[in-house]
Amino acid sequence: MRLKNVDINPKSGKIELDILKQDKPIVLVVSDGRVRFTELPVHGETIVVTHQGKVKRVKFDEGEDF
Repeated sequence: MRLKNVDINPKSGKIELDILKQDKPIVLVVSDGRVRFTELPVHGETIVVTHQGKVKRVKFDEGEDF
């Protein structure tokens, strides 16, 4: 599974993510009270698909330079 959960502080509703541990670009997705993140591919597209105001899926289309 590419999407990793991010913990939410139940008292404050805030998230904490150590960005210094991330050596690659990431995308953070917040939907329906949940937070997840994933690394972006070196070459390719990451598509966030929504339906009725909620995230339904995240699609990855990767390629490689020839």
